[in-house]
This record gives sequence, structure tokens and C-alpha cells, in this order.
Amino acid sequence: MVSCGRSLVLGCVLVAAACSSMTTDPALANAPAACRQLLVVRAHRDAPTKAQLQAWERRDGNWRAATPVWPAVLGRSGVVAASQKREGDGGTPAGVHPIGPAFGYAPTATTGLAYRQATARDWWIDDPASPAYNTWQTNDGKPAVSAEAMRRDDGQYELGAVLGWNVDPVVPGRGSAIFLHVWKGPDEPTSGCVALAREHVVALLAWLDTASSPCMVVVACEPRR
Repeated sequence: MVSCGRSLVLGCVLVAAACSSMTTDPALANAPAACRQLLVVRAHRDAPTKAQLQAWERRDGNWRAATPVWPAVLGRSGVVAASQKREGDGGTPAGVHPIGPAFGYAPTATTGLAYRQATARDWWIDDPASPAYNTWQTNDGKPAVSAEAMRRDDGQYELGAVLGWNVDPVVPGRGSAIFLHVWKGPDEPTSGCVALAREHVVALLAWLDTASSPCMVVVACEPRR
């Protein structure tokens, strides 16, 4: 369920900060033809678990910045090539990932994405041997297989969105539970997700819209020579 007031949030948070200039950033060329909203995430050259994130929108065939550049954090192993991503490696997979649905602790959220409330009965299965690997399941109590609670005590999943990694098809062991979510802190890496400050997650979810086929592109910086 999507709550009202989305336009007001956009006007106050995003539009005022938007840049009207067009760009030839090569990362934008990786967006699928249908994608009109793109989050570009670039790892820092000298701090591979940290990144910069900026939202872009495609209008009249041209990409324009929709937000300022915001700090983000990545997995403890930094960005890993999509072909090398494995369960438990702590890496954030490079490449283009569809965004959605959104999720959070509240019954509703201000977002143009489909939204699902995370309760104490919700789990994300991360056991490669399970038929339900890399899917959201609801159970009374933790499943017998390995699973991650979607309602965490630390609030990192208070608001976020699923990234479409290893979903079509799901390949056992290629990684699971890759999300956009609230960070623990600016110096705290994730287990493979992309995380940023709560207020920035709120703003992004208010802007993102399923009708625009939103995606994220994750780019690793090359080391200095």
C-alpha cells in the first residue's frame, strides 16, 4: 500500500536539490531502455566499502540529476564482479539491478514502489540448499534453514527496497538478500547491501516509482596506478 503525500515530499526534498544539466556519465549507458529512474553507486577508490550514490531521471531521452551526491556504504568486501558473487562473501555485486519492492516496519510508506511490511514473522532465506533460497518467507518462528530476520533490532531494515540480484533465475549460492536500506553508520559496511542515511532512504523511496522501471547500477572504481 502506498500512502498519500508523495508529491509534497518530492517537492520539498528532491526537486529543490535537482540539477538540470545533462550528462554523458558512462554508467548511465548501462541502464535498460525501459529504465527512467537510475541510482548510480560508485565505490570510493581508496575506501572500497564506501561509495557515492546519486539518483538520475531520464526525460526526453536525456539523463538529468534528481538528487545531490550522497554518501553510502557497501559490503565489507567492497564491490565484486557479478560472475564472482557468492553467498556469504560480503561483496556488493557490480552491475545493474532492478529496484523493488520496498519494505519497512510501518504498515505503509510514502513510495511509488510496491510495499511490504516486515514483521517479526518475516524472514529472508539465505541457505543455498533450501528450495526457498533468496526469497521472503513468513513463518511462526525462525525457519529451520538459515534465514535473516526482516524485522531487525538495529533498525537497518526500518525502510528499504529489494534489489533484483539473483532472482530470475535464482541460482543456489550466488548471493541473497541484497537490499537498499538504512545504514548502521557512515563507517559501518554491510554484508553486501547498499546502505545510506535514513533521511536519504526516505527521499529515494518517495521518488522511486515502479512505472519508471527503476534500477541501480553499482560501479567499482579501479585502483590507482
